[in-house]
Amino acid sequence: MASFASMGSTDRAARIGLVQVCLAGVLWGTGGLAVQVIRRHVAMSPLTISAWRMGLAAVVLILALLATRQVAGVRTLLRTRPAYAVAVGLATACYQALYFGAVVQVGVTVSTVVSLGLAPVLLTVGEAVVARRRPATAALVVLGLALAGLVLVSGSAGLHATGPHPALGLLMSAGSGTAYAVTTVVGRRVAQVTSPLALTTTTTTVGAIGLLPLGLLAHGPRTTADPVAMVTLLYLGVMTMALAYGLLYAGLRTTTGSAAVVATLLEPVTAATVAALWLGERVGVLGLVGGALILAAVGGLAIRPAVPPN
Repeated sequence: MASFASMGSTDRAARIGLVQVCLAGVLWGTGGLAVQVIRRHVAMSPLTISAWRMGLAAVVLILALLATRQVAGVRTLLRTRPAYAVAVGLATACYQALYFGAVVQVGVTVSTVVSLGLAPVLLTVGEAVVARRRPATAALVVLGLALAGLVLVSGSAGLHATGPHPALGLLMSAGSGTAYAVTTVVGRRVAQVTSPLALTTTTTTVGAIGLLPLGLLAHGPRTTADPVAMVTLLYLGVMTMALAYGLLYAGLRTTTGSAAVVATLLEPVTAATVAALWLGERVGVLGLVGGALILAAVGGLAIRPAVPPN
């Protein structure tokens, strides 16, 4: 009887973790609109915007850390697992920088398909290698639905629209997807023993330090006095970085890395919905079908929650 109660509690925790990761994906999906709003008011480089995003997030998280008196958690993390903390922070910065660069070189659609599509494949294969067994059929079905949906959602926005250097953009997209997978794997290990706030603050601060030189070297203005751009930068930092990554690391405590990455594919669904509502972009039939497939994949994870091994 106790074992059944324990299994039910574990499944419940896995579902809560999945919801947290889904919310992170939804918040990330609003980031593209925010970047467009900023660039309409000031010609700021995407790299500079990304540096501001992580820098503002780091400031907000440090203040929250001080207010909740969790500084000891950061000290413990840096003392016991400094390499992990630095790796997650730099991988997060690398993922964002490569993704923004890929968008410029090959376009939003292709970079999204490659970077977001590669991560769940790498994690599913990696988990199968570590476990030394073939992935479960249900997991492969969920992955297939998610990837098909991702291609359709992105394809509805113009899959054949590319940038000036497609080959370089593809390489950068692949690097972005790999860095995201590394972030998820390493971040999950640290999330098991560190509070989400302490982990998010540490890794975001490391990432901000790593991105700062790139933001300073990028072309275009480095600061702005435009009120709309400033508020939108604050939104990017607080909501799509500080809160979203806090939710991600909280969710990674109770769900597997591959399930988490599939759940974050709600990002392109949200991005397409936001673009349709606010920018007047047409999603199209393929986009609606793709969104439904991704939602079905996430629903499949909720029905059979992916519980991480002990």
